[in-house]
Amino acid sequence: MRISVNDESREIPEGSTLSNLLTSLALEDLRGWAVAINEQVIPSEETNARKLFEGDRILLIQATQGG
Repeated sequence: MRISVNDESREIPEGSTLSNLLTSLALEDLRGWAVAINEQVIPSEETNARKLFEGDRILLIQATQGG
């Protein structure tokens, strides 16, 4: 099925979870990251159970430190 990750189209297997996607992107440790699906922020404790669906738009944002 086709989803969008940070505005880039990506093909993933049917039945994939957010956790599966993050593992494929080498982002298993979410400290310092925020994840939104279809403009809804997903709490880190929900990544294992959150299923992905055709057309989902995932936004991954890494926190940065500035001064």
